Amino acid sequence: MKKSHLILVCLLAGICLFGATFLSACGSKSIAETGDTVQVHYTLTLADGTLYETSVGSEPLELVLGEGNFLPDFEEAIVGMKVGESKTITILAADAYGDHRDDLIFTLDRSQLAEGIDPKVGDHLQSTDASGQTVLVVVTAVSETTITVDANSPLAGQDLTFQINLLKIN
Repeated sequence: MKKSHLILVCLLAGICLFGATFLSACGSKSIAETGDTVQVHYTLTLADGTLYETSVGSEPLELVLGEGNFLPDFEEAIVGMKVGESKTITILAADAYGDHRDDLIFTLDRSQLAEGIDPKVGDHLQSTDASGQTVLVVVTAVSETTITVDANSPLAGQDLTFQINLLKIN
């Protein structure tokens, strides 16, 4: 093969390689925006350093940014992140699940429970409030005639620190 043909073949191969790389980069987003479906791994720790939960080692969390299915500050922290980027944020209790409220602790007569329920401290029960909303409660005390339940989120009153790693933007 002539030297001029070899140079031409190498030049064309280089152009094709550049074009393929350019097109593949155009097909995937690298910066998260509101409305994007993203996959993240996260680790949630409390102010005292206690590990509360993590998605690391299991399926990543998938969410649509801006739909409001998660804490707004969590979603907003992901906007502007690049694939592969990690970030640590702290969300104050007031911006997360609010303060722990004593008015969400109730004592119920055992006769109000559905038949066959024998609650124990730490059990999670489901109830319906006056407006028809489902309420999840935790049993905090049990006596022969009453039970005490707490309808606060387990994270109420807690500042939350999330370590977030953006894995994918769909």
